[in-house]
Amino acid sequence: MTTIKTGICSFGMSGKLFHAPFLDAHPGFELAGIVERNNNDSRERYPNSTLFRSVESMCADPSIQLIVVNTPTHLHFEQAKMALQAGKHLIVEKPFTIRVREAEELSALAKSLDLNITIYQNRRYDGDFKAVKQVVDEKLLGDLREVEIHYDRFRPTYGGKPHKEGAMPGAGILYDLSPHLVDQALQLFGWPKAMFADVWKMREDVVPADYFEMLFYYDKLRVRLKATCICRESVPGYMLHGMKGSFLQERSDMQEQQLLAGTKPSLESWCPAPDKPDGLLHTEINGKVVRRQQTSSPGNYMGFYDDLHKFLDGKGPNPVPAEDGVKTVRIIEGALESSSAGKLVKM
Repeated sequence: MTTIKTGICSFGMSGKLFHAPFLDAHPGFELAGIVERNNNDSRERYPNSTLFRSVESMCADPSIQLIVVNTPTHLHFEQAKMALQAGKHLIVEKPFTIRVREAEELSALAKSLDLNITIYQNRRYDGDFKAVKQVVDEKLLGDLREVEIHYDRFRPTYGGKPHKEGAMPGAGILYDLSPHLVDQALQLFGWPKAMFADVWKMREDVVPADYFEMLFYYDKLRVRLKATCICRESVPGYMLHGMKGSFLQERSDMQEQQLLAGTKPSLESWCPAPDKPDGLLHTEINGKVVRRQQTSSPGNYMGFYDDLHKFLDGKGPNPVPAEDGVKTVRIIEGALESSSAGKLVKM
């Protein structure tokens, strides 16, 4: 198996939880470098990696083959461009960039240099989303007519992170959470014909929007995407209604909690399934009405890195190509246009 020497641009929450443990555990990757500008947090757990004090110095290391751009959104474009110009393949966290033109420029640059960009869309590997995808793929609800996907939180006050809720470019819930929902909607249903959006600021002590609702228009389907910071009692994360029945799925994947608790991931199943049923299927199968609770299987973010390794090793497709990231940013720009003008936007 080819070993890919990989560097991480930041060792904050995403680096500690979503990247370093997986790169360290997957036999096809070597966690070769970590950027910490001032701290030394990575030294205890990953002493064999090189500690860099800047992204620039890591890009200059000829041994690094793949770089994870997991810094705040407003830095994605400049750091991804720097890494590409240094000859590195990329993983870029969502959203790819702030603007479509930036995403398109990076995608074109990568192609011209014969390099690869993969967007980190780990939620494709959530157990709850996989349960929804199975219901859709198997057409268990008949022709779908209405779908809602939620990502709700209860954070009534400012959380203290300026790149999330301050005045920085790319801050706010639209850039933070909509890429998950948009990507899943596009994976399930494809590109919408039009959209309408409401992007709003609910809390007085934050700068950017902390609420959004998008409505995607298809020929015979409406898909609503919604996220809020003021939701103490959440609704199901996924609600699907078709001509034969309905499916309600809770947002129940346990991987983030397990990683926070220090569980080490692996290629095998390492995260427990929900401890109680998290889905409700009420439909008609072979002429009989079925109403049953069901429990989703555990997800595994290692699947992302395994699929990525196969791709870079020439044995499979890019799990999340740059074009998928461009589409998500295009939807975000469409949402801002629609909300600002109060009108439907053709896509």
